[in-house]
Amino acid sequence: MSSVIERWHKVVEAQDPRGLADLLADEVVFHSPVVHTPQVGKAITTLYLSAAFKTLNAPGHFKYLREVVDGNNAVLEFQTEIDGITINGIDMIQWNDAGKIVDFKVMVRPLKAVNAIHAAMGRMLDALKPAKA
Repeated sequence: MSSVIERWHKVVEAQDPRGLADLLADEVVFHSPVVHTPQVGKAITTLYLSAAFKTLNAPGHFKYLREVVDGNNAVLEFQTEIDGITINGIDMIQWNDAGKIVDFKVMVRPLKAVNAIHAAMGRMLDALKPAKA
């Protein structure tokens, strides 16, 4: 297994977004299953992944089922549950030679799961955004 993917698993297990600081490249691109355009940059990617940790990584539900690693690319299949809906998806992760993630794409099925993620992530992102003064 790649050291990048080992580090990713540790961050996911800890559900600690601070671990993303050393794992994500400044120019990382995040592809959400529910947002039309790619999100560019470490700050916005950290926000989305932090929300995903809280939304998708429910204790006892989230687990990685399979993973394929080839060079600087990995595909990790996961399963979780939101509001009684079983969600099946994949994280497609690409990293540079410095061991920093440069591209992170999440794909989810079925449609009912996509709708559940859209609603849950929207609530979580609103809760994580800093309050305006």
